[in-house]
Amino acid sequence: MAQDEGRFGRISGTKKCWAPCKMRPLAPQQIVRQYTYAYTAVCPRMGKITSLILPYGNTQMMNMFLDHVSKEFIEYNIIMLTDKAGWHRSNDLKIPENIRLINQPSYSPELNPVEHIWDEIREKHFHNKAFKTMKDVEKALRVGLNNLWKNQDYVKSLTNFPYLDITL
Repeated sequence: MAQDEGRFGRISGTKKCWAPCKMRPLAPQQIVRQYTYAYTAVCPRMGKITSLILPYGNTQMMNMFLDHVSKEFIEYNIIMLTDKAGWHRSNDLKIPENIRLINQPSYSPELNPVEHIWDEIREKHFHNKAFKTMKDVEKALRVGLNNLWKNQDYVKSLTNFPYLDITL
């Protein structure tokens, strides 16, 4: 599996978009510094994802997420690719018995399949949108994650990198 956290909030950025000839598209922009975090793990070979939307990026939230993954995939021994965020290496991190963490090389987010999930969600559910409340942000995030959760073949196509094909 591969794991990452994505930060989503009310700061919006405008992106290019299509509009009919002679029509100017409306793309709202706002800067409101409120965020939530999506913790996601993906099994690229099966196309399965599991996620939690949590308020912070820290060791306590990572412990909750690892416990969630461990229970959801209880029948598996999981080798989980993580980046080198501080809370992934904390002494207070409680790693369940069926999970082993391995760090990806420094400064290499392109190696983490979950980055493609973030790109997909931001493109389909966050571009050119200004959210009135954090509940609206969380709703858009839930919709995006649920759409991917339901479509395992699409998740495979996004995340099943050749270097992850390891035969034991």
